[in-house]
Amino acid sequence: NLNDKYSNYVKLLESGKTDIDYTDFRNSFLESEQFSHKHRQVYDSLKKEVYNKIKDKNYNGVIDLTKAILSIDYTSMFAHMYLQKTYKILGDTVNRNKYHDIEFGLINSITKSGDGNTCETGWHVTQIEEEYFIINGVLGADFQSQGISSGGKNTCDKMVVKTEEGENKTYYFEANKVFEMEQRMFDKK
Repeated sequence: NLNDKYSNYVKLLESGKTDIDYTDFRNSFLESEQFSHKHRQVYDSLKKEVYNKIKDKNYNGVIDLTKAILSIDYTSMFAHMYLQKTYKILGDTVNRNKYHDIEFGLINSITKSGDGNTCETGWHVTQIEEEYFIINGVLGADFQSQGISSGGKNTCDKMVVKTEEGENKTYYFEANKVFEMEQRMFDKK
């Protein structure tokens, strides 16, 4: 059913209308037929290929691969980031701006959902990959360790990272949706 909420958001974003509710968009992906763990392996192998194309400065290859990633998961900040960077190199301002705005819409829907300092005020994530993107891509930190924590109504991933200054810092990602999805998959078995 490509007329669900998620697909309608994708159509809006592709048409260049980037002022949407990105939190609702990310949550709608989890409820969509598009969301399936069957595609995860394809997604992960496409991601690895992107790095090879970047090394070879094969910009059309980067675009093809990142668009293939978006056809699996349009909420992928990784794909939007590399699309906007590639379009910038190619001088395509319209596409650079579109994918930049989508990338930062997605990032802000996470980083403005809390302060990440406690489980109660943790950053809302819908997929584990979002946590690593925020840690590496946004904070420029290195992952050290992960644990589960709870506070209030939240279940969180408690992530210890090493900052660019070399200090250890702990961030909390409110992962209620992630744990709900895992429970649902477990219940189906």
